[in-house]
Amino acid sequence: MYNTVSYKESSLGFYSFWKQPGSYIRMRSYNLNIAGYNIRIESSVDGPDLSPSPRFRQNITNDPGYDIKIRVHHGSLKPEEDSERIFVAPYFVEINGYKINKSENFWSVYKQNGDLLLITNFPDSPSNKKAMLRFSLKLREWDLWIENAGYETDPLDYPLDGLILYYLTAINADIMIHASGICYGGQGYLFSGVSGRGKTTIARLWDNVGAMVIHDDRLILRNIDGMFRMYSTPVYNNDVPRSCPVNRIFLIEHGEENKITPVREASAVSKVIANCIQHNYSPDMIARFLGSVSLMCSKVPVGVLSFRPDRSIIEYILCNE
Repeated sequence: MYNTVSYKESSLGFYSFWKQPGSYIRMRSYNLNIAGYNIRIESSVDGPDLSPSPRFRQNITNDPGYDIKIRVHHGSLKPEEDSERIFVAPYFVEINGYKINKSENFWSVYKQNGDLLLITNFPDSPSNKKAMLRFSLKLREWDLWIENAGYETDPLDYPLDGLILYYLTAINADIMIHASGICYGGQGYLFSGVSGRGKTTIARLWDNVGAMVIHDDRLILRNIDGMFRMYSTPVYNNDVPRSCPVNRIFLIEHGEENKITPVREASAVSKVIANCIQHNYSPDMIARFLGSVSLMCSKVPVGVLSFRPDRSIIEYILCNE
């Protein structure tokens, strides 16, 4: 059942569109609040209409301010001849637990005249869509060119969504990490590990006892007034913004028994870093990132958690606070 919603103008930049639960909507501009970052996206005069996917719908905000503004343009922009490629990421897919390399050049970062250029393909796009983001770690206004965008497009298709969020964490000395986050009884538990270690399993177990699952895959950790908080990021269509304090960090692995082994100081920092998202080509970014992780590990207890995939792990954690 469709509902007609018609606006001539609004703070979100809407105009007339058809709305259906789970469907796409068309805008000329909108703001997203993700992990406390206000991201404004607006189409240039000759740019495409903007159609944020359903997973971003709960993050749309009326706040007109922004931490960064991204102007979206039709077409393409190539790096200049004297630009320097400083990072390239291959494209892996996971099949039956194995990572398969499908391309050596998924997305790349170039340095050019003080700016950074991020060039990417969109593997889920049927139209061979490509993009180049020109951005800076110091300036708040960025430009995005999208090739083969058509009349309308989602400007934050994978992988651009996660990359933009990553660079926001880098600018703000925050942390993006592969982890499940749980809030239960006013306490925030972070369970971190690479694929296959049990992040989704442990999130489901806590969900079954009424805990609030912040997210089961990708979190942003921020130092807010001296205390670290975890924030969800939009990955699935039913994601909603959630956050809570980080009171304990567990580095998880499957085991025959439930066991917590505390880790401290340099060992804790190195084990947490192993599960964080990081691009190690900027000494300044590396230094700020290491400082943030070190500070967090000095304030929040870290332990290696071996666990059985049943409800007993919850009782074990609650009894060993």
